[in-house]
Formats: sequence, C-alpha cells, structure tokens
Amino acid sequence: MQLAFCLYKYFPYGGLQRDFLRIALACQARGHAVRVYTLSWSGDIPEGFELIRVPVKALTNTRRYAKFTAWVARDLQARPAGRVIGFNKMPGLDFYYAADPCYEEKARTLRNPFYRLSARYRHFAAYERAVFAPPSRTRFLMISRIQQTLFEKYYGTPHERFHLLPPGIARDRRAPPEAPRIRAEFRAEFGLAESDLLLLQVGSDFKRKGLDRSLRALAALPDDLRQRARLIAIGQDEPSVFLNLARSLGLGEQVSILPGRDDVPRFLLGADLFLHPAYHENTGTVLLEALAAGLPVLCTAVCGYAHYIAEADGGLVIPEPFAQVEMDRLLQRALRDDDERRHWQANALAFAETADIYSLVERAVDLILAERG
Repeated sequence: MQLAFCLYKYFPYGGLQRDFLRIALACQARGHAVRVYTLSWSGDIPEGFELIRVPVKALTNTRRYAKFTAWVARDLQARPAGRVIGFNKMPGLDFYYAADPCYEEKARTLRNPFYRLSARYRHFAAYERAVFAPPSRTRFLMISRIQQTLFEKYYGTPHERFHLLPPGIARDRRAPPEAPRIRAEFRAEFGLAESDLLLLQVGSDFKRKGLDRSLRALAALPDDLRQRARLIAIGQDEPSVFLNLARSLGLGEQVSILPGRDDVPRFLLGADLFLHPAYHENTGTVLLEALAAGLPVLCTAVCGYAHYIAEADGGLVIPEPFAQVEMDRLLQRALRDDDERRHWQANALAFAETADIYSLVERAVDLILAERG
C-alpha cells in the first residue's frame, strides 16, 4: 500500500518527529511505500522514502500551513494514497497522531478572550475542528487519555474514533549491563567528581519544558548542595535567554546548554537526577526514558506520563498548581538523600523490566494498516 505521511517540520531531536520516523520506518519494514510531505527536513533521509518538500511560501506560518494543505490535497488527488497519516492537525487525514494538546482548551484557559478574535486562532481552531468534529472521518492515535477527554468535551467526537496507544520508548534507553562503566567514563569526560550532583534536562522548547524553573531551583539550593550541583540541558532551541538567566542567578559555570545530540543515553546514565518541570506536556516520553535508564525523576504533575513516575516510585512529582518554592523543596530533598535516590533507581529499573512502555510503534502500525470496516 502507498502511505502518505504529513508533518510541517522534521528534525532529528523532536519527540513528535522521532515518533513519526519510527512509525514510518515500521510501515516500510512491513512492505509498504512511504511518501512524506513536509515543509522542511533536517537530517538524513531514510532509504526508500519519497520525500516531498512542499514548495509553498507565505509571510505567516498560518498562511503557509493553509497553502501546504491545499498543495498536498491536489497532489493526493493526482497520486492517491491508501492512508494519509498526519502528525499535525489538518483537514483530509485518515489518521492523526495526537502528540499536540487540545488547542481549544489552551486558547480558552491560557489566553485572554481577545485572542479568539485573531487570524491565528481562527486557523488553528478550524484545523482542529476539521480533525475532531463528528462529521470528520479521521481516526486518532492517542498518547494521552487526558487529551482525549478534552477533545470529546469541545467537539463531541465519537468515542470509537479514539485509539489510545501505550508509551513507546526505544529499548536502547534501558540501562545496559555495562552501565557503571559508561557512567564512570561519562563523568570523567565532563569533569564530574563522585560527590558532584549532575542534574539533567532534555527536550526542545526550553520555555515550555520549564528550564527557567530548573535554574531557579538550582539557585535556591543551600550552599553545600549548590556548590556540588551542575545542570546540563539538551535541546534544539535558542539558549541565550536561559544562559542570561543562569548568569543573573549567579550560577556561572554550573550550567551548560547543549544542542540536540544522538548520545542522550550516556547522559541518562551519567546523571544523578532528571528534571522536567514542564508548564504543559502532553506526555513526556523522556520521563520514561529516564526511568528505563535508572535515573530518578523530578517532574510536574501536568506531564501526561507523570503518573508513571508515581506508580514506579521512581522519583517525585511536583503537584499542581505549580509553586516554585515546592519545586525548590523537592529538589533539595532529592539531592540531600543519597539512599532515597538509590531506592528510586532500583524501582525505576524494576519498572522498566515489566511495564509495557515500548510498544507504541507496533500498535500504531497495526491500526494504520488494518482493514477498514
């Protein structure tokens, strides 16, 4: 079967982008042809993919997205596909991979009422409605039960169109037998003594992931802990605002911000605590990657996968509504108690052995390729 995948932007270090690539490759491995429509592509192109960089331009993103949708529709009419799978909300999809949260909920709860008069709102609200409204035929590959409830609330979407997927972290995130050696080599490379405490944060879009919260919590540590602590943040984003904040907080050489990279598993094994104090997060796959590596986690309760941290007893969850002073307190607790971190590590590794946190891709591909009734 010819399959058509649509996403506005591909780069190797985004969570949505990684899920797209794994699903597309798994479809290809089952013998199906993969065509990809995108506005931009950064990185290697897998062998056998038909990659189409849609040649449209506009002064605004919303106008560019509208032109993209129209161009793709015309091309699909001329060259049909058996399934059209979208990783951004747009009309004309057979399946939508729901990595993004409900736009209407955000517009009504996080913006002032005048926002809903803007052209930007009209575009994204219309595209979300085209996907989730009852007349649509699109089915949804859901990764968050919370978001399903919100889509049903605003659109009255028929329940049977939702398909909730299990998490799908890569199995190479699990701590290997040689983890102690990798940790020792990593810490030597980064000049970390045994008594140093490395905090790790991973994820593009530093603002949404709460890097500012992490920096303030680090700055608020008592002197004895603060002097031992370092923070490394990794992500494909502009770091200058956060480097300036670190300097203003007096953190100096204690903070490093690195661009996206392929050796994140080494960092997971070399760190002492994983931070993810996101402002909003549909799921938070990286939380499970940290657990699988045996790295304790401190995250906010808004993360869709935060409940796994509590179920595994693999760290601490900052309750909502968020308060910086509460994060500061929990970070101090986590860094102060070595025995508690070892307890969380053991629990995380045991959880990764038995929990179904790996099969998202297989389940998604089964649904995409299934015979339609």
